[in-house]
Amino acid sequence: MKVTYWSDYACPYCYIGETYLKQAIRNLGIGDQTEVEMKAFELDPDASKEYTGATVNRFAKKYSLSIQGAQQRIDGISQMGRDAGLDFRYAETRYTNTFDAHRLTKLAQQAEDKTLADRLSERLYKAYFAEGLELADHNVLLRIATEEGIDANQVKALLATDEYAADVRLDEREAARYGVRGVPYFVLNNQLAIPGALPVESMEQAIQKVLAEEKKTEMKGMTCGPEGCRIADHKA
Repeated sequence: MKVTYWSDYACPYCYIGETYLKQAIRNLGIGDQTEVEMKAFELDPDASKEYTGATVNRFAKKYSLSIQGAQQRIDGISQMGRDAGLDFRYAETRYTNTFDAHRLTKLAQQAEDKTLADRLSERLYKAYFAEGLELADHNVLLRIATEEGIDANQVKALLATDEYAADVRLDEREAARYGVRGVPYFVLNNQLAIPGALPVESMEQAIQKVLAEEKKTEMKGMTCGPEGCRIADHKA
């Protein structure tokens, strides 16, 4: 089975949804039969490459909330992450542009080591949501990449150029063709589209449906887009 999903490293539901997906695959015992490919989707292509302020302030402004209201929503999302078994500290994130992180992911996806891209993406999610690191910081990206076994000179060359920029833009154009307006957005075997993060049990059912039949259907879950994050029809 092939699972393609569009995601951004600054998207909380993407991290949670990807975690649920992998748990569902493990529960079903189909890990050795499943290929998972992440595709790039920037929630905010115009995001600054420099840290501009606390998440709670950004949240309050984006959703027209009080600081207290914004903090409550952030805490709620963080609890969802912890319920998924993640070290999730949304309030401490340092929001910056994710384009170079996506380019780095494209480099990893070209490696002979087929587990590298998955390890790198997991590490980038963790860097942002658990460690409060800035993913636009080239020093951060270099350190993470080399820790996962990518050659430092390769990483430096990528960060000094626009290498893989076209690949990231291609993913985003493909998302537009699919009508993807929010992430995560999963496509299972080009048969079933899942816009949003589903609980593990629901994801297992979706996978089993794809394995059992060819009919394409759509299910809804938690999603983040340029206008914000939503649970069903409600902003989060």
